[in-house]
Formats: sequence, C-alpha cells, structure tokens
Amino acid sequence: MASSDNGQTARPALWNSNYLKVWIANFMLFFAFYLLAPLLPLYLRDTFAANKAMIGFVLCGYTLTALCVRPFSGFVVDTFNRKKVLLLCYFCFALLFAGYYITGSLLLFAVIRTLHGAPFGATTVASSTMAIDVLHPERRSEGIGYYGLSNNIAMAIGPSAGLYIYHTIHNFNLLFTLSLVIAFAGLAIDSTIRCRDRQPVQRDGKLSLDRFVLLKGWSEGLCIATFSFSFGVISTYIAIYSQEVLHITSGSGTFFMLLAVGLILSRLIGSKSLRQGKIVQNASAGMVLSLCGYLIFSAVPNLWGYYAAALMIGLGNGHMYPAMQTMFINLAPHERRGTANSTILTSWDLGVGIGIIGGGSIAEHLGGYTAAFWLAFAVNAAGVIFYFLYARRSFLANRLR
Repeated sequence: MASSDNGQTARPALWNSNYLKVWIANFMLFFAFYLLAPLLPLYLRDTFAANKAMIGFVLCGYTLTALCVRPFSGFVVDTFNRKKVLLLCYFCFALLFAGYYITGSLLLFAVIRTLHGAPFGATTVASSTMAIDVLHPERRSEGIGYYGLSNNIAMAIGPSAGLYIYHTIHNFNLLFTLSLVIAFAGLAIDSTIRCRDRQPVQRDGKLSLDRFVLLKGWSEGLCIATFSFSFGVISTYIAIYSQEVLHITSGSGTFFMLLAVGLILSRLIGSKSLRQGKIVQNASAGMVLSLCGYLIFSAVPNLWGYYAAALMIGLGNGHMYPAMQTMFINLAPHERRGTANSTILTSWDLGVGIGIIGGGSIAEHLGGYTAAFWLAFAVNAAGVIFYFLYARRSFLANRLR
C-alpha cells in the first residue's frame, strides 16, 4: 500500500474499476425497472380497465416473487461462484422484459409481471454482494452508501423519463423496448467484472433457517418492512393519485425527481458519518425525517405538501437505508454477506408487497388514496417506535464489528 508525503498511509481506492462496473450495471438494472414502475398502474387502468384493488393485486406479484427468492438467493450467492450467479440472474431479468410484448390479457400480464420479480430479487442480492466483495474493507461502509446512489439516480431519471416518453408518444411498447435494451447493456457491463475466486463455503450437510435468513437481524428486518410498506404505497399509486386527487397530469415525474434528489444528497452527506462509524445515528435521523415526510404528504394534500414530502422522504430514506444495510453486514460473519444482503432485501420486499396490496384495497374500499396514505404514515410510525424501543439496542448488543 502506498504512503503519502507526510508519512501517513494512503487510503485504498473506493472507486476501483470493478466497483465502478458493478455500480453502473446496478444503475441500469434499476433504471430499466423505474422506467416502467409509475406507468404500469396507468397501463393496467387504460388497457385492461383494472380497478384500484386489481391494480394492487397484479403489481404485488412482482414484489412477492422477489421476496420468495431472496432468502435462497443469499444462500446461493454465498455457496457458488458469485459472478456466474449474478450473470445468470441478470440475463433472466433482462430477457423477461420481452414478455410484456405478448400481454394481451390482464391474466397474462399478471403472470409475466409475477415471474419477472424472481430474477430481479436474485440479481439485486448478487449485485450488492458483489459490490461488497470488490470493495476494500476500509472503504466498505462508505462504499455501501455510495452503491445505493446507483438505485437513487435511477429513481431520479427513470420515472421522469418514462412519464415524459408516455405523455409525448403514448407508446408502451417503446418503453418496454427501452427497458429491455438498457437491462442487456447492464448485463454486458457486469460480464467484464474481475473478482477473486472464492472457496465454496463448507456446509455441515444440515439445513437450517439461518442459512437463508440472518436471524440476529430479525428486529432490524421488521423495521425495514414497515418502512418499505409506506414506500410501496407512495411509489405505486402516486401517478394515479396525482391525476385523480390533485389533478396534476405530469407532477409525479417531479415527485420522483425530488425524492431521488433527497436520497442522493443524504447519501453523499451520510457517507462520511458512516465512515466514522455513526451507523445508529444515521439510521435514527433518517427514520425521523422519513416519518415527517409521510406526515406532510398525508396532512397537506396540495402542491407544497406533495413536493416537500418527496424531498423529506428522500432525505430520510437516504440516511436510513445504507445505515440499516451496514447494520445487517455488521451482524453477519464474512462468509454470510449474501445472507445478510438477502435478509434486508427480503424484508424490504415483504413490506412493499403488503403495502401495494393493502394500499390498493384501502383505496378501493375504505376511503380512497388519502386513507391509504394515512395508513402508510401509521405503519411507518410503528416501525420508528419499535426501532427506538428495541431494534437499536438489539443491534448494539449483537454486532460483530
């Protein structure tokens, strides 16, 4: 390791070539996803005349299959060659975009969308674990925070680009094609990653739950599920809510842009404190900020509240999520990084899936989207209370490093 002029040891590089490749490929993965995410409720409503509850039911299939495969994905990533697992999963994810061309009925769309969630869930586990592998241990906490920027920037650009294209040309097939091409481009980049060959993890032959789920992180996982419940409600129904309640035809693109700006700013600011070991402080501040954002969104149903909430939720989640991911990594031994990553992602998917179904049902039967967003705030508040009463102390008592 090189030394600097003043005698201090130079810090290892953060943005090495392999980390940069994983970062860009992950950006393309999420860009392909977010390009379509806010438009699919509109697509189902306009193409198949689906009601609110049916939209929630159809779209939650993607999240639920991702949820089902993620615990097993962590096991596979920890057991087999991580690059090969990543490339296989990414290929399946990219290929399934072609399935949207043949969705001539609501049932067929539901099947294709549900199947699509499986490789998405597996790819995100493999990609985040690969990013941790190619980072130097001294830069790992910081690198986890910056890695999340790939998701956040995709969130900033993807929905806005998708909504702009839709409002300009009203052609969903073009959007499906763009997602297909972008996903295959990300796969090509991942194929050039060079990483060390790892010895397969030795197993004792007995199957146990902790091979698939990081049991020590159950309380943190419960917190993540409550936070993602709220995010699932907001992110899925924001486009329809904008049109039907606030009468904004193109405002959801700006909403996602402000949300992502908040995420990006907080990741940049929070990476320094994560590097200094202030994991619990980052998570705590982020949760409170997000909670305030959901409250503003529900209590101030106008443009000021709409856009202010987007920025606050982004700032909060950008502090909270990388801190919580670092918690999971610090609760797991090195050979179980994949399991740690799959556990937090599984918890996130569980909350999102329940949020999509619950939000759609509440909107259809119990008071419209306003009631659904108040439910999102209440569930988020419950998660914050549980974190401060129990999960924070549990992490401090069980962390390994």
